[in-house]
Amino acid sequence: MRLRKGIALILFLALYVTSNAQEIPLNYSFGEKYNDRYKYSNLLTIGNDEQGGSLLVRAYYTGMVLRPKGYFIENYDKDLNLISEYNYKLKNANFVDGYVRNGQIYLLFLNYNYDTESYDYVVHRSPMDEFNFTEETILSIKSDPVRQPLGKNYYNRKFSSGFTSTVLFDDEKSAFVISTHYKKGKIDQHLIHLYSAGLKKLMTYDFSETVEEKNYSFENVVFSEDLESVYIVGKAYFKKRRFSAKERKFQYEMIQISRLGAKTQSFDDFSKFSEGLKPIMHNGKLFCVGFYADRKDNRYNGLSYFEVNPLTLELTGKKYNPFSDQFMIDKFGRDVDAEIKNLVFKSLHIEPDGAILFNAEEYFVTNSVQSNTSGGRVKVERYHYNDIVSAKLNRAGEMVWVRNINKAEVTQGDGAYASYSTYVKDGKTYFFIATSAENPQLLSGDRLLFKQGLSRNRNVFSIQLDANGKISFEKFIDDKEARLPLMVNIPLINKEKDEMLFYAKRGTKKQLVKVEFKNSVSADSK
Repeated sequence: MRLRKGIALILFLALYVTSNAQEIPLNYSFGEKYNDRYKYSNLLTIGNDEQGGSLLVRAYYTGMVLRPKGYFIENYDKDLNLISEYNYKLKNANFVDGYVRNGQIYLLFLNYNYDTESYDYVVHRSPMDEFNFTEETILSIKSDPVRQPLGKNYYNRKFSSGFTSTVLFDDEKSAFVISTHYKKGKIDQHLIHLYSAGLKKLMTYDFSETVEEKNYSFENVVFSEDLESVYIVGKAYFKKRRFSAKERKFQYEMIQISRLGAKTQSFDDFSKFSEGLKPIMHNGKLFCVGFYADRKDNRYNGLSYFEVNPLTLELTGKKYNPFSDQFMIDKFGRDVDAEIKNLVFKSLHIEPDGAILFNAEEYFVTNSVQSNTSGGRVKVERYHYNDIVSAKLNRAGEMVWVRNINKAEVTQGDGAYASYSTYVKDGKTYFFIATSAENPQLLSGDRLLFKQGLSRNRNVFSIQLDANGKISFEKFIDDKEARLPLMVNIPLINKEKDEMLFYAKRGTKKQLVKVEFKNSVSADSK
């Protein structure tokens, strides 16, 4: 009897996968495999080299006890050929971000200067045609050394004494914000510094008058087209209010900074509490989209939408869209007590008709203590990249659909291989995930789960949500063909050519993989 049930389940899964795995209009090509001298490294950033090719920056580690020893820069042409490499031997530097602008590569670091007893933001830049880096300190803050001067913790943000800082770039990397908060004794200073991508300092604003009441944990930023105004969204943590153990201690706020001063807008209603808001500037209009909760705890109950006057920050429109019963079934099956939480924004796209397509990921960190080879105990952090939530709002902020894609990933190290990437074309959203499993796992309620497998090689699955939210998928690249695992979390996206570029690496072998989006009209007409 059990054998019959097992065979029936296998046949049902095969039919389900066949019926849902449709041809998705994509092509892919592999670049040449190259030898690499550094077995242990992390991809930090990948960008367009402004010549049709790509530029990658990796931190590499060597030694019996692996330690960071420098930064390896690779330049590929438009045909995926490696045309140059550069070993930037730079020790004891804390990388923040990097980008390419006007023929130069910019690398931003945050370092502690023991001579001046200060934290320095230092930019290393070089022409791309001949690497010759120069250094420029753009900001210096006096402080004693602290354990974690730079961080972006979405949950349980701590504001201890000393120096803390946050750096936020806009999506186009046309400008960035450096927020610095220094607290010692009676000194409690919070400054916000704005820079263009060319390192021109746009302005500095002293936000210290707010720190008596609340601390800020900034998460997202958007600039006006002329870079004269910046809109920063994040959590405002209140200092003196009393909270129960289950209540959150913050509210989401938007801060506008311009040469005329600063304005602040909060987004919470009496019974609606915002979560994970992302600001958008589009055709001179300012929006915020995200999630909301019905109570002051950490569960999410639906999607939120706000239209904001970019001059006054007055809320001119808002919508709260509760998660549908179908969405909850897609995500949890029939578990009525399940909760949605820990959603972090990944990407956002605005359609020509003003509709908004966005997606987020269930991300959280867990800690445990394990025994090491010496018999001691070490603390281990695990990074969880779970379900994808994808949604479509119309131009008025009303929910058209929301879908959940079940997946479960956990890593202790390089998150570049985990998570997913996404692209929008012709109203359809495409997701790319890498898994060692051969097929999605069948759950109750005809739901699918993309889960990690045990093999070293990984299949790449493509998932498509059409304009109506209907889901289809296929095994896009087989693990027998993709012998090197793809870093699906850090792609290079070329919207002009409808292409995505992925870096693939294991040990001392590396290559690029290009994904091209075909004309979906011809695919749909089949």
